[in-house]
Order: sequence, then structure tokens, then C-alpha cells
Amino acid sequence: MKRLHALLLILFVATTTGCYYDTEEKLYPQISTGCNLTDVTFSGTVSPILQASCYTCHSNSNAASSGDGIRLQNYSDVLVQVKNGKLMGSVKHAGGFSAMPKGGGKLTDCEISQLQKWIDNNTPNN
Repeated sequence: MKRLHALLLILFVATTTGCYYDTEEKLYPQISTGCNLTDVTFSGTVSPILQASCYTCHSNSNAASSGDGIRLQNYSDVLVQVKNGKLMGSVKHAGGFSAMPKGGGKLTDCEISQLQKWIDNNTPNN
């Protein structure tokens, strides 16, 4: 009888415990991430994100040799990639798009949200 109880206890523990993975944001939603989505501009928000994460391959000087000809240094060039859906598809790592930045980590959720907010605001050149 003791063996049965021990076996049941082991089965209970094995089936009710396990690995638990969660993010800090989900565990502590009251902590502010400091992500500014109210004042998103091309010159103050979008361009710095692209400069920090994309210009290695997609600056005007590097695009032909390492960026598949895709330039992201000027507003008009970025607008082309927004309109064809490649900018957000790539930075969100969506299926059917080349995940960017290539060989680097994904942009932060805040950066992706800021890019999306700029697009949702009709991509102003400000």
C-alpha cells in the first residue's frame, strides 16, 4: 500500500510540475517599459532605429554590395519598403520575408511598435 501511495505521489508531482517560462513583462505588467509611442517621428525615431540596426548593409554606400540594393537611409527609400510591406515583414520576422537584421537579433518590441506607429500615422516625413 505504501508503494502505491509513493507511486501516486510521484505521478502527481511529475504531472503537475514542469518548466515554466514567462517574460518579465507578462509577470510584472505594471512595470513601464518606457516605450514612447506618442511622439514618433521619422527623423527622431525611425531614422535612428534604422541607423543603429540597418545601415551596416542598407546605407546608401553599402546597399549595392551588401544590402541587395535596398537602401534605408533616406525617407523616400524607406517609404518604398513600407509600401511594399518588406520593412515590417522583415523586422517582424514574418513568413515569406527575410528576417532582419540579418545575422543579428530581432529589433526590440518597442522599436517594432514605434515603426508600426509611424506607419499607422501615414508615414509623415518629420
